[in-house]
Amino acid sequence: MKKKLFYSLIALFVMIPLFNVNSPAQAAGFTDVPARALEEVTYLSDGNIAKGSSATIFNSDRTITRAEAAIFIGRALQLNGTPRKTVFRDVDRSSTAAGYIQSGVDAEIILGYLSGVSQGNFYPNKAITRGEMAIMIANAFEYSYGGTASGAAKALMTRGVADGMGNGSFGASYLIKRADFAVFLGRAINPEFRTKDSASFSKSLWSNGPNLNIRKGPSTAYASIGKLSENQQVTAAHSVGGWTYIKAGTTTGFVATSYTRPTAVKPAAPTESADSRIASQTIIIDPGHGGTDPGAVGFGLHEADVVLKTGLKVNNLLKQTPFNVKMTRSTDTFVSLTGRSNFAKNQGGDVFVSIHANAATASASGTETFYYSAATNPYVADSKLLAAKIQNRMIAAWNLKNRGVKSGNYSVLRENNMPAALAELGFITNKSDNAKLASDYWLNSISKAIYYGILDYHKAKGYEVDSLYNVAK
Repeated sequence: MKKKLFYSLIALFVMIPLFNVNSPAQAAGFTDVPARALEEVTYLSDGNIAKGSSATIFNSDRTITRAEAAIFIGRALQLNGTPRKTVFRDVDRSSTAAGYIQSGVDAEIILGYLSGVSQGNFYPNKAITRGEMAIMIANAFEYSYGGTASGAAKALMTRGVADGMGNGSFGASYLIKRADFAVFLGRAINPEFRTKDSASFSKSLWSNGPNLNIRKGPSTAYASIGKLSENQQVTAAHSVGGWTYIKAGTTTGFVATSYTRPTAVKPAAPTESADSRIASQTIIIDPGHGGTDPGAVGFGLHEADVVLKTGLKVNNLLKQTPFNVKMTRSTDTFVSLTGRSNFAKNQGGDVFVSIHANAATASASGTETFYYSAATNPYVADSKLLAAKIQNRMIAAWNLKNRGVKSGNYSVLRENNMPAALAELGFITNKSDNAKLASDYWLNSISKAIYYGILDYHKAKGYEVDSLYNVAK
């Protein structure tokens, strides 16, 4: 995304003209949402993007602050919202918005005040104007607008995302209410809400795997409204975070971009400089729990769901290489501990990687990886090497507390007859760790880390794998 000069920092979304219907309606349990914003507020609430001050109060008529805008757009794009230090001196590193603000800076969506006495500030509690909003949406959704507020306003209006005011102007200096913000954020995400038919399905994509969900919105929080078969061709419009808005027959919705490709024929597995022995290596990916066993639960998140998403992402990366990859489960099904190790043996596995999320007290945090160190295990050295390579990559990816590489007497490690490691991504019961486990962005990051760790292990064992690192770029 090109950097756009933006002097007023995180601004967003627009105010609906006052001549629209304003009577309150019921939206996602909120009792104070005007009819004009009913569909969009419900849509954003369904995707955990927009939230109110309570289960029934959305605060529709209140102006939206810069901090709130950062949170809403950060959730929409699935940016990292983990609270942390930002580049702005007036943003508390522990505030709810801090992570989204810094992620917006990192993605070059948010630049902040660049000159004068305001330089270096964000003014998180200041309300946003329509002009500031237009620039923010143009940046976030990559609209071409020439770097000016008037250009950004035009970009929104021509797409049916924003309306002008009753007097014919855009009303750049007017402040925005929360309900109006929700309307235009909803329109920017999903063209079905726009006032103009502006979605351009100009690109072709093909599904990489079977039963790929088409969802109502750009996250797994949204319901599935259809499925794609493997290698099915669709047409695509824009992307929101890691999701692409597509049309398949009469169905329009969002699919995970990582499970699509831009060519009809799957690219050949990288072979340049790749060791020919790699094709004989079988990697077993084991997402823990599943089915009747949800695993650990924290903040409404189930371990079984998180590790399955991660395992599928690792599987997708490995499938683009000469490695042979198998999964103990690829759906929400229960597989016994014995069944997992037996599966690995029956498949002739050379490497076994089990994926889990930890649980303990709310203060417990960090990443750790286990191997089986009993003297009777002939694969102790290789298992420890595999665990260390994966642990190092996961720490680099998520920067959580390094709880180290440890010996563990777990069935899936003990009963296997191959180098085996069990990765605990983070603590689902810790608020900060959980935020990463709940984010597609961070699951993509940790999946790449596990993939890189597997490559690092093979490289240490003398295999030529340098060309395979490019798969996950």
